[in-house]
Amino acid sequence: MARSVRNGQIDTRTSRLKLEKGDRIYAVVADGAALGYLRTKNGNGTWSCRMRHNGSYSYRAIGDADDYQDANGVDILDFFQAQEAARKLVKELKTNKGILAKPLTVADAADLYLAWYKEHKKAFKETEHTVKAHIRPALGDKLASELTAKDIRAWHNKLATTPPRRRTKMGKKQRFGEKPETDDGKRARKSTANRILTVLKAILNKAFQDEHLRDDTPWRKVKPFPNADEPITRFLTHAEAVRLINASRPDFRLLVKSALFTGARYGELTRLKAANVNLDTGLVYITAEAKSGKGRHIPLHDDALDFFKSTAAGKRGNELVFTKQDGTEWGKNHHVRLLQAACENAKIDPPIGFHELRHTYASTLAQLGVDLLTISKLLGHADTRITSRHYAHLADKTLSDAVKKLPSFGHVPNKNVSSINEAKAKRKTIA
Repeated sequence: MARSVRNGQIDTRTSRLKLEKGDRIYAVVADGAALGYLRTKNGNGTWSCRMRHNGSYSYRAIGDADDYQDANGVDILDFFQAQEAARKLVKELKTNKGILAKPLTVADAADLYLAWYKEHKKAFKETEHTVKAHIRPALGDKLASELTAKDIRAWHNKLATTPPRRRTKMGKKQRFGEKPETDDGKRARKSTANRILTVLKAILNKAFQDEHLRDDTPWRKVKPFPNADEPITRFLTHAEAVRLINASRPDFRLLVKSALFTGARYGELTRLKAANVNLDTGLVYITAEAKSGKGRHIPLHDDALDFFKSTAAGKRGNELVFTKQDGTEWGKNHHVRLLQAACENAKIDPPIGFHELRHTYASTLAQLGVDLLTISKLLGHADTRITSRHYAHLADKTLSDAVKKLPSFGHVPNKNVSSINEAKAKRKTIA
């Protein structure tokens, strides 16, 4: 066994906890290899191994440090266990000629990024899926240091012209939709390609910031498609919303109603517990597990409060407010087919996704003159930029007030002709 090395900054738990969050320290433990310690932003420490070959570095994660938990020699390691693990890793990665394995690949960089992302960000599953479906297959084997702007641009362009992936059963060949032909279809594919490009850039930026890569020029040169992310905000009219509620299966109907009453996301509602519904103050609390990573209180108007009294009253604090008709929890995609069927029965065309119920909530508020800052807070947006992109055209009364000042230009209103909206208002909606 090789002789253990010492490093006063990281060889004990006490010395490591004196480091600032974000600090990274290396200790050479073998020829061409160093043990790395990173104190993450949440205070936990991680071990990694940095290996040098021909002027380039490759990196591998080893495990967590025993900063707050006792070492177990498997995934929680003390300083001496970590350096032995690093030496073992170096030995395994050597070829018959004693040359270290190839430097950091895009797949390696993605692994490091996802490990960090899981600890610091939300929406890990979605990001992991993006990497698995779109980044690893095309770019995973390429050396990150040799990735060129031309490579990234060609990959980005191909994403924009490839038919969209469709939901496919496990073990079955991946299904795809139709190749985009319409302007809106092409815009949507470009928008998707831009989102995937953002994930790739985040992976490479993290590798660059952690000094795994020396140059960030290649991916900075690749720009997203312009005018591709113009939001097309679909929302229901009052009549459509009523029809959808009545066309939904009874247990799912409760979720639809609650989304229209609160603007909460599907995942937020299916995790909602009775303790988070305060019937005295008329507030629903969405916990910090939400997408933004911050909790928020949503006030209820009278009808919404009455609705939650019937759904949450009598349930213990830790019980879920909404469950399926058999009493089990709602899963990630359990609502998809139910919503499709409800849209078909309610004659809502094109059919909507569950997120459009959130849009309906916000759009209705905007049309009633509620300011964007208030809507932003109710939706849990980090700031008003996202809110403005989707709802500014509905909230801005200045334009409609301005055109009312125009003269009639001699036009005489025909009192015998009713507008479409007036005609609709006279009809009774039976759903």
